[in-house]
Amino acid sequence: MIQEMIENLVQNAIRYNKKNGSVMVTVTIDDRHPVLIVEDTGIGIPKDQQERVFERFYRVDKSRSRATGGTGLGLAIVKHIADIHSAEISLESTLGVGTKITVTF
Repeated sequence: MIQEMIENLVQNAIRYNKKNGSVMVTVTIDDRHPVLIVEDTGIGIPKDQQERVFERFYRVDKSRSRATGGTGLGLAIVKHIADIHSAEISLESTLGVGTKITVTF
């Protein structure tokens, strides 16, 4: 399940990135808790939609998702896996700058 979580986060970071953008994956320990961070330099997510991105079938940019094959399930699966592992998930995003998703186990 953790592998699927990482794959979904990285695929989203690539799918919603800018041309020549970057994706950084970090695994670390914070206060004795494993932490996974996936950060991109992509298109970002509007503030008013950030709470909804973990809902099933929700897509911020429907036209881009269709063009790149998105189903709207990736982040819902990530959230489900985080819940199963009693992990906390947080999202920081700025339009035109990028998105950072942190999972703390």
